[in-house]
Amino acid sequence: MSVEPGAIATAVVEMAREGRFAEIEKLFAPRLRAVVSAESLRVAWVAEAERFGAIRGVGEPSSEPIDAALVRVSVPVTGERGGMTVVMSVDAAGLLNGFRLAPPPGSTWEAPSYAESGRFTEYEITLGEDLLAVSGTVSVPRGRGAKPGVVLLSGGGPFDRDETSGPNKPLKDLAWGLASRGIAVVRFDLVTHTHPGLVADLPEFTMTDEYVPYAVAAIQLLQQHPAVDPARVFVLGHSMGGKVAPRVAAAEPSVAGLVLLAADASPMQRSAVRVARYLAALNPGAATESAVATISEQAERVDSPGLSASTPAADLPFGLPGAYWLDLRGYDPVSTAAALNKPMLILQGARDYQVTVEDDLALWQAGLGERPEVTIGIHDAGDHLFFPGSGASSPAEYEPAQHIDPAVIAQIADWLAPAPVRGRVGRLLSSLSCR
Repeated sequence: MSVEPGAIATAVVEMAREGRFAEIEKLFAPRLRAVVSAESLRVAWVAEAERFGAIRGVGEPSSEPIDAALVRVSVPVTGERGGMTVVMSVDAAGLLNGFRLAPPPGSTWEAPSYAESGRFTEYEITLGEDLLAVSGTVSVPRGRGAKPGVVLLSGGGPFDRDETSGPNKPLKDLAWGLASRGIAVVRFDLVTHTHPGLVADLPEFTMTDEYVPYAVAAIQLLQQHPAVDPARVFVLGHSMGGKVAPRVAAAEPSVAGLVLLAADASPMQRSAVRVARYLAALNPGAATESAVATISEQAERVDSPGLSASTPAADLPFGLPGAYWLDLRGYDPVSTAAALNKPMLILQGARDYQVTVEDDLALWQAGLGERPEVTIGIHDAGDHLFFPGSGASSPAEYEPAQHIDPAVIAQIADWLAPAPVRGRVGRLLSSLSCR
């Protein structure tokens, strides 16, 4: 590579620190310029900076290759009340192909108390074909007998197989916790994590493309494993992974059932506005008000009859292309789930502000609440990641190292067990702190 990615990334951080966002935009490669503008970058930066206070220092960049053409550079930024990591993808010409604000570096992940690594083994797999193949991990319990299996689907965004966020890895919590209790698990990196550049060059890319072919391949892989009962392979989706799970089951009818964790059911563009308003109320100010205005305008474009595959991604929420939003707009996860006639476990954290009891779980209850094969439960202490806590939830809550509530792991494992007790929708287990 003819340029020094670390020096470029550090210079970009200094530009942002000084408010020179138009100059940063000039360094965007075409694929990034198509989805991010100087104004959207300013809104995101100012909102994050208001949360952790005035910048006190910029740390040394760390670099790692993504592929032959791109290097990922992470620059730690420290503020008065915390910090963040600015992550950029830099190409050989010194242009930015990716830019995101991530949690600050934290402690390394440590196994939760409910995970017993001696009870299972793990090995790596590849899912998908050709240039868009991704990697994953299979966790197989030790011992004889055919075991139930489950495929994990992460939430929306370029997540790895563990759904890594700062020091936390909620999907790894789930995988190790369930494998320790006799359930085989597959988890995999999203294609948007493994091949961000290639995906950015696909204007027709949709939620279906992001999840379904990989999930179906993982289901079939588990069904063919000699230690797994092929009739008892389930799909577990978190957040957007829960939204798309019914579509996965419709594509692969052999799926035994679904587990939906904080699965959003309301239109995502409207949820984005609601979340922006919630965060603005936590941190009032011009920057957060501007963020609400921006996301509201973008959501209106999604709802507009004029939305098309050619609508610029930079004018739409999260920089997702028009085709992605058209696919979402035409998809009803609740009615799709209702048409499956399969057992389902639907769990929600009462403290979740991203996917809520009032806006999302209410839709699942209305569509599936009378089904005897569906169990719905609320964990009073749970936030969006089912980390236990109290009081109003906020983004800062996700920064410390923590784990999914063991009560959630236990409830899922019991439901997936060889002879689960299903039925009586909303049947709540008082010992699991559900209500």
